Amino acid sequence: MAVDYRPAPGTIPTEPGVYRFRDRDRRVIYVGKAKNLRNRLNSYFADETRLHERTRRMVNTARSVEWTVVGTEVEALQLEWTWIKEYDPRFNVMFKDDKSYPWLAVTVGEEFPRAQVMRGSRRKGVRYFGPFGSAWAIRQTLDLLTRVFPIRTCTDTEFKRCNRIGRPNLLADIGKCSAPCVGRISAEEYRELVDGFCAFMSGDTAPVRKRLLAEMQDASENLDFERAARLRDDIAALDKVIEQQVVVLADDVDCDLMAVADDELQAAVQVFHVRRGRIRGQRGWIIDKPEPVDLAGIVERFCTQFYGEQGETVPREVLVPARPSDSAALTELLSERRGSKVDLRVPQRGDKRALAETVEKNAREALQRHKLKRAGDITARSKALEELAEALELPEAPLRIECYDVSQSQGDDVVASMVVFEDGLPRKSEYRRFVIKGERKDDLSSLQETLRRRLSKLDEQPAGSPQEEDEGDEEPRKGFHYPPQLLVVDGGQPQVAAAEAVMAELGVDTVNLAGLAKRLEEIWLPGEDYPVILSRTSEALYLMQRVRDEAHRFAISLHRNRRRKRMKLSALDGVPGLGDSKRKALLRKFGSVKRIREAEVEDLEAVPGIGPKLAEAVQTHLRNPEDNAD
Repeated sequence: MAVDYRPAPGTIPTEPGVYRFRDRDRRVIYVGKAKNLRNRLNSYFADETRLHERTRRMVNTARSVEWTVVGTEVEALQLEWTWIKEYDPRFNVMFKDDKSYPWLAVTVGEEFPRAQVMRGSRRKGVRYFGPFGSAWAIRQTLDLLTRVFPIRTCTDTEFKRCNRIGRPNLLADIGKCSAPCVGRISAEEYRELVDGFCAFMSGDTAPVRKRLLAEMQDASENLDFERAARLRDDIAALDKVIEQQVVVLADDVDCDLMAVADDELQAAVQVFHVRRGRIRGQRGWIIDKPEPVDLAGIVERFCTQFYGEQGETVPREVLVPARPSDSAALTELLSERRGSKVDLRVPQRGDKRALAETVEKNAREALQRHKLKRAGDITARSKALEELAEALELPEAPLRIECYDVSQSQGDDVVASMVVFEDGLPRKSEYRRFVIKGERKDDLSSLQETLRRRLSKLDEQPAGSPQEEDEGDEEPRKGFHYPPQLLVVDGGQPQVAAAEAVMAELGVDTVNLAGLAKRLEEIWLPGEDYPVILSRTSEALYLMQRVRDEAHRFAISLHRNRRRKRMKLSALDGVPGLGDSKRKALLRKFGSVKRIREAEVEDLEAVPGIGPKLAEAVQTHLRNPEDNAD
């Protein structure tokens, strides 16, 4: 393949290592590992017709390749995952949950740990159980278990408030909280409660149930029937939680079962978490396959990425549908992360094989649901970028599009937004907001100030550029520095002319410019007397509308937040004892603040929740506003 960055023959080492392909902006677009770097990298520069289409696209997009030699395959696995997390390369297979699963989390790092629902990335000092199918399932489980393990579920703010006033909340009165906030239980005793709760959630249920049965028997023999009845209800609550966890394997089995269903472009991954023979949770991932990868390759990438997450525990067994080619290195890596031996294998027979088939069935159904939901989406994105490049006469498809919009209220609270779309999809981590300060400005001057602040960054020399490579600095550019292939402004000829003036002022001539006007959804280009009109059914127009609408939404949300802080929401604010629900009830009854002001006290009292004193306070506040001034 004729690419000008191919390393000279013999310069690539034959040791294990990790390699990175970079594009023309020095951004890492692909990270890979190899047992033999020379053999692997030479395969990318072979006959173009023998490469997979997506691999060929990656090689043609790249402008350089570099590598790092390591000592072992395990080190290569670790470094590959570290770089994938750091650079987020768009040509790598990335596993992302098909939904945000809730977990039951216990903040064991605090003096008085709290049980709560948590989503998102894992935090230090927190122990997780699950995942659960819904937050409601977690709250139901907590409602049952706090009868036996009365640990706190209140927020830190509520905990501090109860501590300050010396009175616990309602949960303590009904026996579902041991009230550590007011000293009803010592820190040591509370820690024992938390340890018991965590042990039960980990599957060690027998000792707790046995202890409660013994206490119930003792209470019954001592004729303390009230306590015996309470313990009986506690045991029933525990049994209900235990019944919700399906027993599938022997009590001593801790394993994760993985299954994959894939086609040429996408794959669905499902994992069942089995602890002490019970299914504790199920998770699913949908991935695009920007590179050709077989089943064994998906297994290797999944295990490296999933168990590489901070706090993700590795069980004794990981059951997979296919063994990776370098399964010995992967097993060694997982064993290091667990701290003891991990068995990575394919189940062949028995209960584990039967359960693996169930997981595989779930993966097939997940892939089918996803394909029905996003049918034609990948094709539509590619078609939109190609149509846009052709309509605007761009040299290549605009893989990175930035769009700008300004929001204000008669010169007050002026803000602007920048949204980023890459490969036709929003890149929300690179969105930016700009606050326009100083004297009142119109939309055009505000847009120009925003573009100056953004485009001036293109002149900076970020780390990792060719000029700095001789100094040994290999850090990538930060996302804000990446130049867009297409810069879009919300508006027509005036906005495009204002943006063109800023680009000329800063000497920016490598970025294409366009404006999308709302009147006829026409696209304006610099220096043109007539706009570009796209078909209403055009995928390119749909993409431009989506980019513009996202910029508008992002700008107006910031504008409203700033205006809300500056202005009072209602003339009813400040009435002592009038909360949000009562204020809404008054407005529903009378329709406006003016009619509330004109109403008599008796009419106000007719509103549910409004008593005589509160009605008089509302009337006084509205009819004598000068008495309420600060």
